[in-house]
Amino acid sequence: MRKIPAKYNFLLMPFIVTFLMTCIVSAVSILKSYGFGDEFLGKWISAWMTSWVVAFPALLVILPNVKKLLEVITE
Repeated sequence: MRKIPAKYNFLLMPFIVTFLMTCIVSAVSILKSYGFGDEFLGKWISAWMTSWVVAFPALLVILPNVKKLLEVITE
């Protein structure tokens, strides 16, 4: 199996993290708001994809600034 070159880690890491985190958070949010019923799956997928479309580009912008901040506040 061919592997993706490591030079793409700067995109892959936020892609995977936001994909998984928005999946979990949207599921919890939909369960809390509507419970687990007939409409759960549709509402969850819609909420998940909407939040992921926002979260992925946001993390691409935010992550470099967080790395710089960490360089300033850590030894």
